[in-house]
Amino acid sequence: MASSRTVCVMDASGHLGSALVHLLLHRGYTVHAALQPHPNGFQSVEELFPCSNKNLKIFDADPFDYHSITAALKGCCGLFYCFEPPSDHSTYDEFMAEIEARAAHNVLEACAQTDTIEKVVFTSSVTAVIWNESRTGSDLDEKNWTDINFCKKFKLWHALSKTLAEKSAWALAMDRGINMVTINGGLLMTPDLTITNPYLKGAAEMYEDGVFVTVDLRFIADAHICVFEDVSSYGRYLCFNHVISCSHDADKLAQMLLPSSDPSPPQSWEKARIYQQRISNKKLNNLMMEFENDQLLSN
Repeated sequence: MASSRTVCVMDASGHLGSALVHLLLHRGYTVHAALQPHPNGFQSVEELFPCSNKNLKIFDADPFDYHSITAALKGCCGLFYCFEPPSDHSTYDEFMAEIEARAAHNVLEACAQTDTIEKVVFTSSVTAVIWNESRTGSDLDEKNWTDINFCKKFKLWHALSKTLAEKSAWALAMDRGINMVTINGGLLMTPDLTITNPYLKGAAEMYEDGVFVTVDLRFIADAHICVFEDVSSYGRYLCFNHVISCSHDADKLAQMLLPSSDPSPPQSWEKARIYQQRISNKKLNNLMMEFENDQLLSN
């Protein structure tokens, strides 16, 4: 278990952010939960964090307001950063890439100005890894980067946003000597997931290329804490715990995304075809195996 060290989670109002707050509190951290202003119907603080906890402090932190970020970071040894689109621009389009990259730059600059920050865990996406012209080439891992021009050509705005934001964060982290790791997550499986999720643009191509991966909320939250607490963690970590590689899995996901449609399986997926997995999360799995063993020994 952690001591009463203080960390910040930003934005703490999303699925991942709020899950991280709860897990970190459970592990004994003091948590600064930084919430973006969401006037258009986000849950209240009481709904997000129903149990009062003396180790939980709530902050309003707008990633475009530098002073609000530094206030939330004050006294923290670490930051878990997961970008949530602003409520007045919630859809991914060509402008979102600029917005997300600017937010990442602001937050990393604030970390550089906060003497107590020892480590930043930056949430990115598998979409910042998988998209390029040679889609049927060798297997992919955390060393691969999505091609920005390819994203623009095919209007893959989610991938473009995540790639530019992560590149912006890495550039500033390296320039300012910030200890940062990234978690490049697969499609996050949440109860409110729908076909409109921007990650799903190009889903058929991801499926055929063997790189259509998903991740459960608890798994990705545990991964964030693992890379934060492990002093040997470095660079990028691809994070997923399921690969959509056969028609059965594809049908199951399609029915979940389109619950009101005809219950019969969609005909668009090629039946009985299994696509070979072409993406590896071995780096993270090795780290998490050690992390889980340590948890067992400490209990």
